[in-house]
Amino acid sequence: MRFKIAMTMFAFVLVAGLVLSTGPVSAQGARSGFLHVTKNCSAFAGGPGSYCTITSSNLPLITHGSKVFYDYPNNLGTPTGLMDTNVVLYVGAGDWAVGRCTVDNTTNIGLCTFSDGAGPLTGFQARVNVSSADGINYTWVGTYSFNSAPGN
Repeated sequence: MRFKIAMTMFAFVLVAGLVLSTGPVSAQGARSGFLHVTKNCSAFAGGPGSYCTITSSNLPLITHGSKVFYDYPNNLGTPTGLMDTNVVLYVGAGDWAVGRCTVDNTTNIGLCTFSDGAGPLTGFQARVNVSSADGINYTWVGTYSFNSAPGN
């Protein structure tokens, strides 16, 4: 009987320790994982301030209707046929992330990386492969994580 009580207490301490060591679980989901986003670029005009609209995301923090703004997609110095630009993933006021995208305009294949953000996207990092079959609807497929903000 003592052995059974000791094992039950050991299991309780082990489970409690695991729960406490993982910290609180955010209602916004995991702090790293697989990212799949679709966006529609029918409003993309090709100049500074052009944007695409997020149509779906498996990460709840990147909501339907969020926009991806392109700093200067037809910048000089980039090889012909490539778009290479800074981007802002804008979810709302005080809720955004910054990154860079390079896309081959001939194949509609590219890469976007995100390095940080503000608000709920603070510490957001991602590396996603970009692709499109029609040059209007694009997918991002890759990984994301959140790093702690400085001082946390």
